[in-house]
Amino acid sequence: MNVGQDSFLAELPGGWTFDRFKDVAMLRNERTDEASEVEDYLELEDLESGTGRILNRRNTMEVVSDVTRFKKGDVLFGKLRPYLEKFYVAEFDGKCTGEILAFKPERIESRFLFYCLASSWFIERCNMLAYGAKMPRVNWPTQLAQFNLPLPPLPEQQRIAEYLDASCAAIDAAAAAKRRQLETLDAVRDCVIESAVTKGLRRDTRMRPVNEDWITEIPAHWEVCRIKRIVSRVDYGISESTEAEGRYPVLKMGHIQRGEIEFRDLDFVDEVSDNLFLETGDLLYNRTNSPDQVGKAAIFRRRRTDEITFASYLVRLRTNHRANPYFLNYLVNSSGFLSFARKLAIPSVQQSNLNSTRYCRMLIPRPPIEEQCEIVAYLDAKTAEVSRIVAGIETQIATLTAYRKSLIHEYVTGQRRITEADVQRAAAQRRFDNPCPKG
Repeated sequence: MNVGQDSFLAELPGGWTFDRFKDVAMLRNERTDEASEVEDYLELEDLESGTGRILNRRNTMEVVSDVTRFKKGDVLFGKLRPYLEKFYVAEFDGKCTGEILAFKPERIESRFLFYCLASSWFIERCNMLAYGAKMPRVNWPTQLAQFNLPLPPLPEQQRIAEYLDASCAAIDAAAAAKRRQLETLDAVRDCVIESAVTKGLRRDTRMRPVNEDWITEIPAHWEVCRIKRIVSRVDYGISESTEAEGRYPVLKMGHIQRGEIEFRDLDFVDEVSDNLFLETGDLLYNRTNSPDQVGKAAIFRRRRTDEITFASYLVRLRTNHRANPYFLNYLVNSSGFLSFARKLAIPSVQQSNLNSTRYCRMLIPRPPIEEQCEIVAYLDAKTAEVSRIVAGIETQIATLTAYRKSLIHEYVTGQRRITEADVQRAAAQRRFDNPCPKG
């Protein structure tokens, strides 16, 4: 038995066999350049990673290349960046980009083939064979077509698919509930920050109206000033091309996440002007980005000696003696400030630009410096508490995701078997978890 990389095929249960992918399913190759307003077209980003669901349907009015036709019941798989785990059983006749392969099941049950493509062994092998440094992909004729797929008898394929449908639905529902908890925590965090940077920490403080820009009222003893009054310098980043290797790391738009800098997937340059190295407490904001991302900012917590610079789509602000940079970081990431800042951004094709002149003319509340420090200490403690809870929930989601993958792998490879009683129990549990019918 030539099982190649798929060693589990040597231990298939009795009555199971295996065959090459190309011998159990046909690759759809009917192409069309017909433009249509019907929303039956899928791009790669319309497939949700790891779940088998679609996020969006669109038309082909602005598609310039040929697209592939598929039929209801076909199994779709994203060949580009297979680690994204994009697969879907079509619920309608439609069309898709060439980066999505559409398979017509012939000697295999549609949902069972779907779970084979979703299993960890299939994805891992795709990742191992993928070629192309920046846009890794797999192809059909010499790679996927030659994959050996496990084949239980058709009735067992159907039982496995039904059981996994019910089990995965229950796991997905639990993970969705966890994600809603994360959304609630995000809202709580934003509310706490917004209140602290606009109203302070003392609830008995007398307030005074402002009603300018985004500010309605502030504590009576606070000031309102423009950002340019509290910064000692404003700098645009470097415009030089970056490389995967080099001497000096370069921070870009994607490294700014929720007020902090993520030092991952860095590019580099070999030469930087000395005055463009970041120092502790420097603030970076996105001057050019998509409309919902422009203006987001982050604080630099490392040292000047780390010799890290920043790209031209970012602007560096360095505060003077009138502002605590960590207070300013909380303030400019607050929902009220960001919402107003994005209204000031100049829109262009798919992007907006918020230059430093417009940004630095924005009004902000300015507490006394001692009170700024108190607010920073308070918010550091509160956000750290939320972050600990978030980390715990994210671990739970990761555990659910891993369990889902292990279930799929074990059942489609025959390491665990399904009886009709198992299917009925899983279906009953699914009805119990979702008592309200749709419609």
